[in-house]
Amino acid sequence: MEKNHQQPQKSSSFNKQDDNDDDHDKSSGAIDNASPATESSKCSNEQDQLAAPPKITKVVEVEKPETVLTKTGEAETKENEKPVKGEEPEEPTPTPIPEIKYTLEIASDDVDRFLSNLTSTRKEVESSGLETPEFIDKYLDLVEEKIFNHELPERKLKVCQVPEDDASFFKAVDHISKLHKNLSVVFKSDSKYSNHNPLINRIGRIHHRALSYLEDEFRSLLEDQSREPGDQKHDQAADHCTLPDHHQDQSGDQSNDESNNFAGYSQEALASLNRIAKEMISGGHESECCEVYIITRRNVIEEALNKLGFEKISIDEVQKMQWEVLEREIPPWITAFKQCANVYFPGERKLAEAIFSDYPSLSDSLFGNLTRGVFIQLLNFAEAVAITKRSTEKLFKYLDMYETMRENLPAIEMVFPEECAKELKTETTTARCRIGETAICIFGDLENSIKSDTGKIPVPGGAVHPLTRYTMNYLKYACDEYKDTFEQVFKEHSKIERADSTSRPRDYDGHSGNYNNDSEKQSPFSGQLMRIMDLLDSILESKSKLYKDVSLSCIFMMNNGRYMLQKIKGSAEIHQAMGDTWCRKRSSDVRNYHKSYQRETWTKLLGCLSNEGLTVNGKVVKPLLKEKFKSFNAMFDEIHKTQSSWVVYDKQLQSELRVSISAVVIPAYRSFLGRFSGYLDPGRQTEKYIKFQPEDIETYIEELFDGNPSSMGRRKS
Repeated sequence: MEKNHQQPQKSSSFNKQDDNDDDHDKSSGAIDNASPATESSKCSNEQDQLAAPPKITKVVEVEKPETVLTKTGEAETKENEKPVKGEEPEEPTPTPIPEIKYTLEIASDDVDRFLSNLTSTRKEVESSGLETPEFIDKYLDLVEEKIFNHELPERKLKVCQVPEDDASFFKAVDHISKLHKNLSVVFKSDSKYSNHNPLINRIGRIHHRALSYLEDEFRSLLEDQSREPGDQKHDQAADHCTLPDHHQDQSGDQSNDESNNFAGYSQEALASLNRIAKEMISGGHESECCEVYIITRRNVIEEALNKLGFEKISIDEVQKMQWEVLEREIPPWITAFKQCANVYFPGERKLAEAIFSDYPSLSDSLFGNLTRGVFIQLLNFAEAVAITKRSTEKLFKYLDMYETMRENLPAIEMVFPEECAKELKTETTTARCRIGETAICIFGDLENSIKSDTGKIPVPGGAVHPLTRYTMNYLKYACDEYKDTFEQVFKEHSKIERADSTSRPRDYDGHSGNYNNDSEKQSPFSGQLMRIMDLLDSILESKSKLYKDVSLSCIFMMNNGRYMLQKIKGSAEIHQAMGDTWCRKRSSDVRNYHKSYQRETWTKLLGCLSNEGLTVNGKVVKPLLKEKFKSFNAMFDEIHKTQSSWVVYDKQLQSELRVSISAVVIPAYRSFLGRFSGYLDPGRQTEKYIKFQPEDIETYIEELFDGNPSSMGRRKS
């Protein structure tokens, strides 16, 4: 009689019919090999046990029972039926049975059903017991083979060329993870299942091996695909897994692909990274996944910053640097700060959100931990610079750093999660305030620089003093480039008062004084400018006393006063800060010095052309007339010789001086010459006492203040 071979039922209890069938097969094999007497006896028993309605029987070979793999993977043996005693044995006729290859796909379906039944009948299984089906071991063999194939060196060069193959790998990893989790719960709940520990351990090893492989792939994808945003090289996607995103609508608009291709990763690579991260986290390897991500992306950011020229420098190293070296480090820092706030950090957030899209809190945590360290490193550099030794040449670099932190803080607040953004805003504000306080102190140190200029050697020719040039150019540049920043810094830190700032203007508080008659109240920054200008003016006045010639002292003050006015009127920013009142007063001072110069120089010369005492009883006293001409010639010659070496660089002031001199001297000389020249005898006497004609006087006046010493003797020769 033929046995009824059916596919085993897939249930949590798994019928033990297979075991009975196996026992029966073994019995039949024993009968075939026994002696005829024993065979007769056992055949008799067999007939008693198998009494049933007759069925069509097929005689098959006894020596080699065929083993067929059912879909479930359980082995079933078709055994030849023994002929009934007394009948002639028929010639065996083999029946061909098609073999079904037990693939990973078929095994996956079996595992799906097994896990489904196991989940739905968990309580029944725990109470009644569970026998693991044989196909579990076969499935594990197939999974190990697949992992082995993926680990081959040649596969690592061209990984996952077929997306379907990669999808089946992830499915296998998911099944292994679920098997390990579910069977561990069932078998480890009772000591009677201790014999299943080897199976549980094997599943655990395979699971760990698969996740280790995924960890390597996760690292490779992050490293191979990553590049600095904006870098146009390496446009081809790396040959790694390109999994289709099953969450993405394939019919959707693809116009955003370019904008979403951030941080150098293609959409295919992001989909693969997302899937790997999901499998690792669900498989219990969250810490490994996060560690790989943090280390890899931190290296990418540091490399990008190094390309910008910014390298990590400790506070101690900053303190030991010479300013010339440290100054070169500030522009790369500014660039790095801007890039991080506007490019790198937003890109990193999008990347974390794409890879860990199923874990938003983890995404925020990873992004915060990754970028916060980089950002604190940037702030530490700023604070280290702020506590270096102060000097005036550092001011503008400090203001550049101040503006960088001020202007990019909103971008920082937007990109970071709320709590982290609040913390970093506080850190940034603290660093910015320290830079601002240092800038104020440096700006205040300009007063000390002015006061420390105690040189006793006068500037040759009454030219503009180097201190005036330095101070005015310094202030002009500060106002032209940083006036708004200065206003903000001084407003925020107006309570900071330097103990050594003793030269405050009378109108500092904006209530009274000679300068602040403007309608608007004077700002703290304008007040600081007033203090510096007043101090400079007092220093210049003291230096003007180094000249023995009062006229030259006046030229010196005119030169410096006009230079200051030109710088202020040439800059709308500093002019606005100083105000019209200050400019009018300074112009008035220059005019007063001009009048003093004319009085000290040309009024004495004009005294030689006076008529006083020249006539007695209506007659000209010739000896006195000759003396007057002689005195005029000598004095004018000396003035020309001396003042032609004096310097008035401002062409307008130079012209104003010459015109004013000519307007006074030439008419007086022409009148005197016309009235009294006839009293001198023609010939030698006239040539001796009348050296200059009015035209000559005008020519010689035009040679004054050129800074070129000359004498009339050399000119005439």
